[in-house]
Amino acid sequence: MIQRIQSIYLLIASLLSGALPLIISLWTQTKENTPIYVFDMFSSNSILENLIPVCFLISALVSLITIFLYNNRKLQFVVGRIAILINLFLLGLLIYLSLTLSGETAVSEKGIGMIIPILVILLIVLANKAIKKDEDLVKSVDRLR
Repeated sequence: MIQRIQSIYLLIASLLSGALPLIISLWTQTKENTPIYVFDMFSSNSILENLIPVCFLISALVSLITIFLYNNRKLQFVVGRIAILINLFLLGLLIYLSLTLSGETAVSEKGIGMIIPILVILLIVLANKAIKKDEDLVKSVDRLR
């Protein structure tokens, strides 16, 4: 049952959250014109900046684990909601850091990497909708027995 549409949504969400932050920058420092990537934040002294790459990795792992919970659709649905909460927390962190960057007049160019959690949330919501549809279908067949 791994070939279901929710597995595709979850795989894309996992790839977006795990691989895309390596390629796409979050913002660019205009003084040096250097892009800041997610994994560049590990070298920071701030706990919040160190938390962002960890949240991206946790989000990718939870989305990937959710794919293989196809035998237990209720648990798959719950783990999908946990992944949504992780991405909402990550989105809040990114918004907070983008609004409180030091030297905001010098750092005014935000990257497209800030919308990755929004895309991941959208994909997981679509996956949860498909999981719910499967669960309802199984319940309706069980009623006929």
